Amino acid sequence: MTEHRGSKPRVVIIGSGFGGLCLAIRLKMAGVASFTILEKADRVGGTWRDNVYPGAACDCPSFAYSFSFEPSTDWSRKWAPQPEILRYIERCADKYGLLPHCRFGVEVLSARFDEEARVWRIRTRAGEEIEADILVSAVGQLNRPHVPTIRGLPEFEGPAFHSASWAPGFEPDGKTVAVIGSAATAVQLVPALASRVKELHVFQRSPNWIVPKKDVVYSRRFRNFCRRFPLFALLYRWWLWLAYEAQFLVIRESGIATRRAMQIATAHLDDQVPDPALRRTLTPHFPIGAKRILISDDYYPALQRENVRLVTESIDRITREGVVTTGGRTCPVDAILFATGFETTSFLAPMDITGVGKRSLDEAWAAGAEAHLGISVSGFPNFFIMYGPNTNLGHNSIVFMLECQARYIVECLRQMVRRGLGTIDLRPEVQASYNERIRAELDRTVWARVERSWYKNGSGRIVNNWPGSTVEYWWRTRRVDLTQYLTVPLPVASAPRAEVHA
Repeated sequence: MTEHRGSKPRVVIIGSGFGGLCLAIRLKMAGVASFTILEKADRVGGTWRDNVYPGAACDCPSFAYSFSFEPSTDWSRKWAPQPEILRYIERCADKYGLLPHCRFGVEVLSARFDEEARVWRIRTRAGEEIEADILVSAVGQLNRPHVPTIRGLPEFEGPAFHSASWAPGFEPDGKTVAVIGSAATAVQLVPALASRVKELHVFQRSPNWIVPKKDVVYSRRFRNFCRRFPLFALLYRWWLWLAYEAQFLVIRESGIATRRAMQIATAHLDDQVPDPALRRTLTPHFPIGAKRILISDDYYPALQRENVRLVTESIDRITREGVVTTGGRTCPVDAILFATGFETTSFLAPMDITGVGKRSLDEAWAAGAEAHLGISVSGFPNFFIMYGPNTNLGHNSIVFMLECQARYIVECLRQMVRRGLGTIDLRPEVQASYNERIRAELDRTVWARVERSWYKNGSGRIVNNWPGSTVEYWWRTRRVDLTQYLTVPLPVASAPRAEVHA
């Protein structure tokens, strides 16, 4: 162990989206400059860098979808489009001097905890080995596009790609296009394409509950007012947060809240879809909130355009010319766009993370991913996760959760430096007790009422979502209890001489 390690722990953060940058900024605020951000792409931004499909926007109000310590009054509308969110992220990275800490074009393949040296050895695709005292995964839950296996797909002669891997230069204008999928991405993509394409085939496996978006364009006067009176902007932000926090009651199937949500979604469908047959096709057969509640004012109208076809038959195969359904219907298309979501339950994959006793994270998570507070995993010392298992939300801003996690991780480092600790490793009984309680709470949510969703793994276990309110998560992460961790001190020669600031 070197003296450098004791006074300035070397932190490696994987990923430069909201999570990775939030932690990096908090580290700087705490006086820690010895961190590196490894990013496989050529710029910061995470999912907002990758998802550039037409219509891409946030489904959380923009004033609430930003860091509390870096509020913005420049949003053009209530629901910010992708380019504005990306600009905000890039502005934060620049303002807080994070770019010199970033190494772009570096893809992490594996990370192994060296028990003798008590460091993490990170291996990149280029064959480089990077050493770190603290390793943080901030790759998120929505970074690996899911493309279903469909017979004949390689034979298709036109462009076929996932919405999160938008083909550079692809222009849908005047083309006949198939969109496979009808969930969160599709409700943004379909309306954006419908007015541009010659014909659009939308393949729906199952409908989703949709509520009005009620988007608002912020006038220059409103933005100037927010800029002049930051207290008003702050109160507006917290009002939005509180309004969406109340939707937590739908997740817990509160009678009044659930009935009200159903009334809003049903009235929205009735108002926008006059055809009874089409309304039946677009009516879900699961409780509202059991799957992600979508927001849109223009998806239903787009489906009723003359050049749009809603296809509910299952896809049998893809040919050179297009898509063939199980009923034998052939849909010739020029391009196939997959709006089929992400590989959400595998979390850190395809990275190979190996902890104590050469046990891999895949082995530890064989029954389903789990972590204490979604942050710490037993058997993986000095390893933290942002936006980890059971920290996704179904009702509010994930940025709030990321800030809670960043504070918790920085506090772990602060206590390690102050106490002269080389490693901390979550006690297995703490993880087991925590996740037993979390699973019990999840069983009482509306998410447990459906057999399959992106919140569940192959065995039906809910591994993505947080079952409580954001207030509860803040409360649980507000302080670090090191008695929950196995701790190993640094050798005397490596005792810390500097402290991470509060």
